[in-house]
Amino acid sequence: MRCVFLIGGGMNIAIFGYGNLGRSVELNSAMNDDMNLVGVFTRRNPALVKTSGATVYSASDILKFRDRIDVLIICGGSATDLPEMTPALAKDFNVVDSFDTHARMAEHLSRVDAAALSSRHTAVIAAGWDPGLFSLARIYSESVLPNGRTCTFWGRGVSQGHSDAIRRIPGVVDARQYTVPNSELYAEIRSGRIPEGVELNAQNMHIRDCYVVAAPDADRGEIERRIKTMPNYFEGYETHVTFVPESEFAAKHAGLPHGGSVIRCGSTSTGERHTVEFRLDLESNPEFTSSVLLAYARAAYRLSSEGSYGCKTVFDIAPKYLSPQSYEDLVAHSL
Repeated sequence: MRCVFLIGGGMNIAIFGYGNLGRSVELNSAMNDDMNLVGVFTRRNPALVKTSGATVYSASDILKFRDRIDVLIICGGSATDLPEMTPALAKDFNVVDSFDTHARMAEHLSRVDAAALSSRHTAVIAAGWDPGLFSLARIYSESVLPNGRTCTFWGRGVSQGHSDAIRRIPGVVDARQYTVPNSELYAEIRSGRIPEGVELNAQNMHIRDCYVVAAPDADRGEIERRIKTMPNYFEGYETHVTFVPESEFAAKHAGLPHGGSVIRCGSTSTGERHTVEFRLDLESNPEFTSSVLLAYARAAYRLSSEGSYGCKTVFDIAPKYLSPQSYEDLVAHSL
């Protein structure tokens, strides 16, 4: 694919997958003047998919659009969709995804890199807020405070990836998983004090609170067992599973808030203590994640135009590639 990048010019994007994240990408793409939305590609019957105005196509027709799409934004789940979709689609398109399974990140990067390099495309993976912006917060703070300790707290909020993983379990009609930080630890660490003699990890710093709507004939005990033993998602965590009727689910769990903090506590040569915190408070997880994806779609387009192919992460991409502003304007107003 040949892409020509011009400051202020337009790039053609498309959405592959139309759940909460895909809908948010559609809405937020209209706020980016340098982007044109070609359409939405879905595995469902296109005639039954209602968008906010975007044209809907069948996912099976995606290859017909190779010459019309500059960057394809893949809006699938990390549990089963993205490990297959992203490397497959990177053979024919520049792509961006929000893969968030930390334990399989290196494997995903390797597979996508091989696919993108084989066809001279650019792929960006894990472009969300964690992994993504939080990853940058960790590497920046750890680089400037090498003598210290980093703690990441998530929530209280809905994890789209974990909720999606629960919905894949047979017998589950719908689900929300809230990640809840340990409030006492959070307050102590945020004040700059790391508890002595305590091994801090994601498991003891968080609780996973699951609300599940089960089918009438579903085995609730089996659903709960599969949730609590799911590797890379719930295994090892204190996990609570609450079954609720659809009416209660709709009334109390319709929103998708989230957020969290990356906190680095460290000291410099004379023992002076310093605390660096990067914090997000999000009313809508998919709305914010879609905005991150769109910024990295811009970066993928620009990198491709420069002949920088293969798979990239947020660690590889300079901030100038994300902004709709010219480099001169960034230097003049933001440096």
